[in-house]
Amino acid sequence: MKPIEMYRTLQTAQTHPEVSISEFIGVRNLHLSSDAIQGSMRLAMPDQIELEYVQQMMMWLLFKKDPQHIAQLGLGAASLTKFCYRQFPQTKITAIELNPHVIKACHEHFKLPPNDERLQVLEMDAMEFVCDSNNHHQLNILQVDLYDAAAEAPALSSPAFYRACADCLKDDGMLTVNLFGNPDNYEANCNANIEALEAAFDAVVWLPMVHDANTVAIAFKQAPSVDFEALYERATEIRLTTKLPAAKWVNGLKAWMAD
Repeated sequence: MKPIEMYRTLQTAQTHPEVSISEFIGVRNLHLSSDAIQGSMRLAMPDQIELEYVQQMMMWLLFKKDPQHIAQLGLGAASLTKFCYRQFPQTKITAIELNPHVIKACHEHFKLPPNDERLQVLEMDAMEFVCDSNNHHQLNILQVDLYDAAAEAPALSSPAFYRACADCLKDDGMLTVNLFGNPDNYEANCNANIEALEAAFDAVVWLPMVHDANTVAIAFKQAPSVDFEALYERATEIRLTTKLPAAKWVNGLKAWMAD
């Protein structure tokens, strides 16, 4: 494990995991009661996405340019929330986070902007959000990265949860999800999540595993028509406008289809 230059413990209530902050070579990290990194921010580029798997959570950009409403379940270090808020100035952004101390840490240490007419960070349970009929058929994009302090497997992964996620999406909506887990049961957990996703969505594809056993899947409410030449052209646009390595996503999707 890399040495830590700075380590501060934030005071937390007993009902929520302890939140800690570390920094190393210009990167600030968020932890929940362990050394496991739950999110990162490069201090020189606070609105960019630092971790590769979090970048992959944006692969829906290959298929949609102008979402009206994006929601994130799980705030982490607010990387997705900040990035979407800055990159899509006409888009409504909603982030759901159960732990109030994570929200506080993101405001104080990760440059999360305050709520306004476009941005709403809500302290609530993700299952409650997706099961609320007021949220059904409202979202273009849903990004799911839900883990507790142990990070053994996704905190919510049942077929009922993914069906409720699908209910929140418009007809052409997409979901991206991180399927990280304990190495001892990673394959079984990943397979169970994929099966639950496939039961709720028209098509599900996933990229090759990246650092620390993170696998990101994308689920389509309606299966898209795939033209790889067009996707590579779109990937170039994404790289030029956002600096995200989108061509790698197309390579991963192409490899998945070849398998």
